[in-house]
Amino acid sequence: MSKSLLIVESPTKAKTLKKFLGNDYDIKASVGHLKDLPKNKLGVNLENNFEPEYITIRGKGRILKELRGAASKVETVYLAPDPDREGEAIAWHISKELKNIPSKNIYRILINEFTPKSISQAFKNPGRINEDKIYAQQARRILDRLVGYMISPLLWKKVKRGLSAGRVQSVALRLICEREKEITSFVSQEYWSITAELEGNSLPQFQAKLYKIDQDKIDIKNDKDADKIVEDLREKEFIVHDIEKKKKQKKPLPPFITSSLQQEASRKLGFSVKKTMIIAQQLYEGVDLADQGTVGLITYMRTDSNRIAVEAQNEARKFIIKEYGEEYLPKNPPIYKSKKGAQEAHEAIRPSLPLHPPERAKPFLSKDQYSLYTLIWNRFLSSQMCPAIIDSTRVYIMAGKYLLLASGSVVVFQGYTKVYEEGKNNNKKTEDNEEDVLLPDLKKGERLRLIDIVPHQHFTQPPPRFTEATLVKELEDKGIGRPSTYATILNTIRNREYVDEENRKFHPTELGMIVMKLLVENFPRIMDVKFTAEMEDRLDKIEEGNKGWVETLRDFYSPFSKNLDRAEKNMINLKKEIEPTDIKCECGDEMVKRWGRYGYFLACQKCGNTQSIKREDTSDKRIEEMRSEKCEKCGSSLVVKSGKYGDFLACSEYPKCRYTKSITFGVSCPEKGCSGNLVERKTKKGKIFYGCSNFPRCKFAIWEKPIPMSCPHCNHEYLVLRWDKKEKRNFLTCPNKECGYRDEGEGDKKDE
Repeated sequence: MSKSLLIVESPTKAKTLKKFLGNDYDIKASVGHLKDLPKNKLGVNLENNFEPEYITIRGKGRILKELRGAASKVETVYLAPDPDREGEAIAWHISKELKNIPSKNIYRILINEFTPKSISQAFKNPGRINEDKIYAQQARRILDRLVGYMISPLLWKKVKRGLSAGRVQSVALRLICEREKEITSFVSQEYWSITAELEGNSLPQFQAKLYKIDQDKIDIKNDKDADKIVEDLREKEFIVHDIEKKKKQKKPLPPFITSSLQQEASRKLGFSVKKTMIIAQQLYEGVDLADQGTVGLITYMRTDSNRIAVEAQNEARKFIIKEYGEEYLPKNPPIYKSKKGAQEAHEAIRPSLPLHPPERAKPFLSKDQYSLYTLIWNRFLSSQMCPAIIDSTRVYIMAGKYLLLASGSVVVFQGYTKVYEEGKNNNKKTEDNEEDVLLPDLKKGERLRLIDIVPHQHFTQPPPRFTEATLVKELEDKGIGRPSTYATILNTIRNREYVDEENRKFHPTELGMIVMKLLVENFPRIMDVKFTAEMEDRLDKIEEGNKGWVETLRDFYSPFSKNLDRAEKNMINLKKEIEPTDIKCECGDEMVKRWGRYGYFLACQKCGNTQSIKREDTSDKRIEEMRSEKCEKCGSSLVVKSGKYGDFLACSEYPKCRYTKSITFGVSCPEKGCSGNLVERKTKKGKIFYGCSNFPRCKFAIWEKPIPMSCPHCNHEYLVLRWDKKEKRNFLTCPNKECGYRDEGEGDKKDE
């Protein structure tokens, strides 16, 4: 019994640790959670202080038996699941199952990065399971279960089977729906700007924008006012009134935390939040670098702290001097403040070793792994560099009562921007934003020559729809959920068909708007953004040992149960609601509007005839819609059309132009040597399947919808969406039969 047993979460992590620890430890993987609340009932004893009724997750009995057997052969057990609440819960459940091992011989170790030093320190300073962390995780799990299992049946009864409500997901849906209402009700206002092209005593010519009239901000509402001002300005003399020159510092951004990584990967790489977290987990747990074996390339990716270890900063400083020179290195390492309530026990997300720059690791990484690793590497390295220095100039020009402004800037020192610049959200179009330009050498009092002056018409724009990146930012800013849960939240509202995505922007479906409205009317407290954020703070206080978990649940459940009783009586039953219309049926009787499995439809109560309602829903793939893509033959816009074998893109100038294009899913055909992509097709009987775009040359086909997301277990290039008849829901799974990976939804590692 000389060996110790080390239990981790994933087989990949076990493989990585084996390289560092050798044969001194027997290393086993739990493959995620082993215990959870049952799926077929509430699983919470409401009469006994919300005691959870944990059971072994289906299929995990064999793993538990293996862990017990391995533990019986050693004296000491080390539990090393991820260093967060969920990891703590996994460790706790495992410890409860190892009944023959004295608790004094069971240790909890936290590994933030898979480097020899970090692993050695973890084993030198083993701790015990943190009960407060367990209570916080347990409180969150039970809160989510109470909301999900008590409200969802109401939605099944009154709206449609298979729907779900979630404590956090429903609030996220509310944000999307309320943004849609803002967009729908938005009334665009016309306004005008005026730009003058001027020339001084030296080149180049430059532009100045009308800034003020009689010291008041301009407010030009129509073309008549704009033309009048333009004509007046043509008669004026333009004189340089004042020149402001400033040397500005543009400071580097802190290294990534979970939420900022999710946002930036979405903006720069086009990754979904879920894809980002899967790839980050792979980089954290370890990648096979051939002769070096399996190595963890980044620190733990679920963190809200900006803290960086001194050793990591020192290594980065050496690298900066070597690669970029001393002028790029600040005198002292930068210190970035974390937001209030951040878990400072964790570091920010950074490369775990300076020995593996992206280019050196590239041969061993997939394309997506390399892209994300490069993003993390560059962000961290730039965070340790000097600010960029910019010469900024603002020139104020008087023309009678009119004040114009010209601005320009020149980068005099690149600083950190030599390595990294943050991506921008492209949702909000600001038409009157000017790029900084190089201005001529002007003098105060200098008279300028007017080359031209042009008015520009603009219209105020509605707020943009949320993308994954902007929704994550909104959730974080409002304190809703935690970054580790965002992927599950977004996935759930998609799977429940509460939202569609068009051009990577969220559009609430008719179903989503209805569910949100019913929940807000009947459960205002749960749907309240402020209340949801306050609940996150209470969970943090439980983890800090400053609040009891039972007390928190009791405070929540008492008003919730009363709301539930009221909703049972008062919530509108859409299945029974009938709304009269003035639309005539073929039999001459007036039709009524009713709710059915696929949304609202028209029905005749006399003859039973039914009719679909034509909806102006631009996210419905069955309705022709304009696309941002252009026809490759004539440059016209493309529209979605439904054909005999499924949806496809076609030129809007048909029949003049007969160009067509298949709609792909971003998944390449897996057949060797084939350059095609998987597209949706239909059998002769109308059943949907997914086949190669190179058909009939390539006859590869599958029934399940392909999802452009690599398998987190075996790295298979895509997953597929399957339907669970028993549980009546979709789930993601790996098509590789030898792998068996399945995304269990509710049984995922992270709570909703």
